[in-house]
Amino acid sequence: MTAASSRLEALLYRDKAIVIAALVVLTLLAWGYLGALTLDMSRGDMSSMGMKTMDTTAMDGPVSMSPQPWTSITLALMLVMWWVMMVGMMVPSAAPMILIYARVQRQKLPDENPVLRTILFTSGYLIVWLGFSVIATLSQWGLSEVALLSPMMVGTSEYLAAVFFATAGLYQLTPLKQACLVSCRSPIQFLSTNWKQGNGGAVRMGLHHGAYCVGCCWFLMALLFVGGVMNLLWVAIIAVFVLLEKSVRHGQWLSRVAGVVMIGFSFLMLISA
Repeated sequence: MTAASSRLEALLYRDKAIVIAALVVLTLLAWGYLGALTLDMSRGDMSSMGMKTMDTTAMDGPVSMSPQPWTSITLALMLVMWWVMMVGMMVPSAAPMILIYARVQRQKLPDENPVLRTILFTSGYLIVWLGFSVIATLSQWGLSEVALLSPMMVGTSEYLAAVFFATAGLYQLTPLKQACLVSCRSPIQFLSTNWKQGNGGAVRMGLHHGAYCVGCCWFLMALLFVGGVMNLLWVAIIAVFVLLEKSVRHGQWLSRVAGVVMIGFSFLMLISA
């Protein structure tokens, strides 16, 4: 092994360590924020989401929250909540793509530090999820206004829950879902066919990958309105499923089987409603 190749390998190892550490910290901060919000909610404190808790029970009884009108502050804080949630859920499944991007960037330009462009690539990816978070926030507002979502951010209609499960299940079986999933599962193929030079190119590539990722997962995220937007166990289950269908060997089959299960579960919900 030559001195130049040894130096490149050392740089690649260092870059990988830096990127992994940054992604781990980002993910932990996101889940820590969500955990703090959940703890506040368990105490009946919704101020961190722009709402004032209304205790309508006896002081020694459980906290009961009444619906309240949303304000601009509520919208802004709910948007922050959704975006942080998407960061916590999606960064782990995007990590292989980000790591390979950093490696390819270093190999193409061994004398340039790839960290900046890796940050730009990741930022582009997360900007797309910010756009999704805007839609999710407005959807939550609408569902809350018509009382289909409780003040604790849990769906109140079994019929709507069944529709969400059936729709998500059907989407799992569509060619669009499978095409987006293939792109998310094939980092090298994505990078080889979508590579763009420069800082602007890094952002555009991140946006492109983020679009595929949203196309792959957006119906799954709608299930948060069923199990509870701030039900961290439910959030974690969906996040783990997304990670598995993108990373395990037979992830595409897992995606299809899960779709069939969701459809079947929706019928059971309708029968028992």
